[in-house]
Amino acid sequence: MPIKEMLAEVPWGLIWPLFVIELILKVIAFADLYRKRTANGPVYMWVLIVLFINTLGPILYFTIGRRHE
Repeated sequence: MPIKEMLAEVPWGLIWPLFVIELILKVIAFADLYRKRTANGPVYMWVLIVLFINTLGPILYFTIGRRHE
């Protein structure tokens, strides 16, 4: 089956909202990391987690990594 036919069968109406939510979470997490410059653990580690662990990375940062004052 050619790739065009496979992509035509994907339910994009269900997938696009997930992409948007993931992008929003990453942008907010990076903005918070940039603004505060402190986290539970090395900041560069949290940057990598947020960047490479899709959807779960920003959620982990906000629940575990963010240092509450």
